Amino acid sequence: MLELKQLIRDVPDFPRPGIIFKDITPLLRDPAGLALAVELLANPFRGKGIQAVVGAESRGFIFGTAVAQALSCGFVPIRKPKKLPAAKIALTYDLEYGQDTLEIHRDAVTAGQRCLLVDDLLATGGTMDACCRLVRSLGGNIVGIAVLIELGFLHGRAKLQGYALHHVITY
Repeated sequence: MLELKQLIRDVPDFPRPGIIFKDITPLLRDPAGLALAVELLANPFRGKGIQAVVGAESRGFIFGTAVAQALSCGFVPIRKPKKLPAAKIALTYDLEYGQDTLEIHRDAVTAGQRCLLVDDLLATGGTMDACCRLVRSLGGNIVGIAVLIELGFLHGRAKLQGYALHHVITY
């Protein structure tokens, strides 16, 4: 999607030297680009009986809520620790350099509920894999995963085998 790629800015050496950060804020401020991105994320999952879209803090909230609206279903947030007020479960997972933790409300997903996981970016796959494990631990049925950007050279897809994975843009 050349027109969407043109709305994504490369920021060298962020958040640390050697990283080229894919900044989606120019896409977010462009009404036509944002609308197109949401439609391209949602379209492969229309008619699939999606009952909830699940997105991880924070950019997964941006696209996840819009995709949920496009699919006429609800949105479930997965958050960083100490942000959710009710009973929750947590999962600590490994990152390239260290660990991180994500939480979801215990009642956010019901057994058998058909879920679509949405995020802005798939890099190494660690965060999305953790999100999948949280949803599955609540009995959710993961119908698919949709990401705006897949950094193919980081092979995050390998951690998500067995899931229908859709990306709009790949680098």
